[in-house]
Amino acid sequence: MTAEIDLHIHSNKSSDGDFSPFHIIQMAKRTKMRAISIADHDTVAAYPEALRFGEEAGVEVIPSVELTTIFEDREFHLLLPFVNWKKKVVADLVDQVSERRRREARERIQKLKELGFDISWKEVVKNSAPRPPLGVTIAQTLLKKAEKTGDPRLKKYLEENKRTFAPYYFYKDYFMEGKPASVPRRNVNLLNVLEKTPKTGGVPVLAHPGAYFQQVKKEDLVLLKERGLEGLEVYTSYHDPEQTKFYKELAEELRLVPTAGSDFHGTIKPHIPFGFLKNGGYWMVEELRKRRP
Repeated sequence: MTAEIDLHIHSNKSSDGDFSPFHIIQMAKRTKMRAISIADHDTVAAYPEALRFGEEAGVEVIPSVELTTIFEDREFHLLLPFVNWKKKVVADLVDQVSERRRREARERIQKLKELGFDISWKEVVKNSAPRPPLGVTIAQTLLKKAEKTGDPRLKKYLEENKRTFAPYYFYKDYFMEGKPASVPRRNVNLLNVLEKTPKTGGVPVLAHPGAYFQQVKKEDLVLLKERGLEGLEVYTSYHDPEQTKFYKELAEELRLVPTAGSDFHGTIKPHIPFGFLKNGGYWMVEELRKRRP
């Protein structure tokens, strides 16, 4: 069984993605996917070239973006499949989110420096430019030279059983709320973003609601549905079977379109191979298309 679609894929236009839009579309062609969305973090830089490559390969490419927002003091990620990437309102949203992420990243790096870690804004930006650095990108930069610096605090992340998820372990140990390098969240408010989404052409879909940093509850979804949310990423690498069942039932109850997205990145998430998620059906695309503004 192969998936027909994957509506949450990251390219190297994200600061933590490895593969170009061209290579992603070639992988989609090889795995016989009918449609995909490249939904990069806070950027639509994959377009328009991804659309051209998709047309040449016979793979439908649905423009999208993954916007980093805040809701009830939690970081929520919003996908916008069918987004009109050429619109000024989209550029303004991306610029606003990106600028706040840069400020947040600078503050995180400064905190790490104050803690005595050998890291600088210049080297982090070199690894992520032109995209704003994510927390895991900062961690990745630091961990890449951990053996050279010999910092004893980093040794545990180099252990064989932790290497695969080392950037995430570091993120949880240093950047989560209450941790030594945590900073106030600078994200834009999710409700404000939802107000603007009708002008973007995109259909708002909440990504990986069961992720450890979101932990979305029914009451959250009820409110977000009232404010314009149309879809819920039910099938994702973040969810175990119990969470998948929980969010599938909630999507049905609240009449949200259930979607499937792997959140493929490449080496930073080696546990997520391309095409591993088998629950994506083209009917999801058709249902989302009906809800376009």
